[in-house]
Amino acid sequence: MKCALVYDFDGTLADGDCAQHGLMPALGINNVGAFWQEVKQRAAENDGDEILSYLGLLVEKAARTNPDELSIHNLKKHGKSIPLYPGVADWFDRINKYAVDNGLDLYHYIISSGLDAMIRGTEIGDKFRMIFACKYHYSADGTSATWPAQAINYTTKTQFLFRINKGIDNSWDNEAVNRFIEPELREIPFQRMIYFGDGDTDIPSMKMVRYQGGVSLAVFDQDKWKTAKTQGKVEKLIAEERANYVVPAIYEEGSQLDVTVKGLLQLFKRKYANKALSK
Repeated sequence: MKCALVYDFDGTLADGDCAQHGLMPALGINNVGAFWQEVKQRAAENDGDEILSYLGLLVEKAARTNPDELSIHNLKKHGKSIPLYPGVADWFDRINKYAVDNGLDLYHYIISSGLDAMIRGTEIGDKFRMIFACKYHYSADGTSATWPAQAINYTTKTQFLFRINKGIDNSWDNEAVNRFIEPELREIPFQRMIYFGDGDTDIPSMKMVRYQGGVSLAVFDQDKWKTAKTQGKVEKLIAEERANYVVPAIYEEGSQLDVTVKGLLQLFKRKYANKALSK
């Protein structure tokens, strides 16, 4: 019986934004807050998409310092510096074993506005069936980023949930994702899907997974719990019925997140095992 755990990355599996670790310092971006303010200003001035503005501004910064810094090789290198939340490094092997012991076929996915190559450069980069994240087209020699190949923002995230739902392991086949398939014939039903997110950019995905019968799990950085911003964000997710559960971003064995996910997998097993066996 196939189930899916679908994760945002920045602020969900790792602390902060991908690019602020390794890449931004290498590009001479020392004030991360000022960089994002420039991104927002540029998007507003051009009535453009914020993620595309961000990808474009990184290319401009790289052109002034070292264009090769955005090569896949260097992005993977910078990915090694991304700090993961407690327990994330061995979470996947542990929860996969738990799934196997309970007769479940578990798949992991990422849907993120972060940089694909940086995520792949982390120590968990090989744990996912698919990583749907932002990426570039490159020059003929593969070193200089020339144009965004994929930009994922808070609303476009939802299309990738349908790709997972229908078993489409690519970003380009629009005909396949739009093809009608009876819900009961789809590879991974939404009802056996858990979405992990941490904030505003995940709200459409959280809401859609819940609406389709799946589960949305909101995680937060425990070190920031006492801040009004974090508490307000969590309060909003609950009040607006975006998340089923809210847990600290601690993936260690026996943590609240660990026990909650195991309980949900047991719920999937109890509710859907007989249906899956009957097919």
